[in-house]
Amino acid sequence: MKTAKDYMTAADAVVERISLEDALTKHGAENTVFVDVRDSGDIAKTGTVAGAVRINRGFLEFAADDNTQYHNANLTKDAHLYLLCAAGGQAALAGKTLKDMGYQNVYNIGGFGAWKDAGGPVENG
Repeated sequence: MKTAKDYMTAADAVVERISLEDALTKHGAENTVFVDVRDSGDIAKTGTVAGAVRINRGFLEFAADDNTQYHNANLTKDAHLYLLCAAGGQAALAGKTLKDMGYQNVYNIGGFGAWKDAGGPVENG
C-alpha cells in the first residue's frame, strides 16, 4: 500500500524543484506558463502569481488533455510550465501528472507565500 510520502518521493524524483530566484527570472518569458494548482478559494484569499493560469489540481488531467472539451490552451507540450501551490507538495504531484501525460518542461517552484515574500509579481485572486 502506498503512502502520501511514497507519492511525494515519486513526484520529487521526476519534477525538478527550482529556486525562487530561478523562477523569478522565468516570469514573463516567452513560452512560459505559471500554473497555480490551488483551489479557487485559497487563491481568492491570498492572490497568485501575476498572469498565472489557475487550474485546480483535481481538474488538471482534463485541462491538460487536448482531447477533452476542457483543455486549457495555455497547456501545450512545448511550453515551460512552472507549478505552484501553498507549499510545493501539490505542485510536485501535479507536475508528475503532467509528466505522465507527456509534458516535458515541468518545474515545481513551491508555494505562493514564498513567491510573494521573494518579491515576485502578484495579482489578486
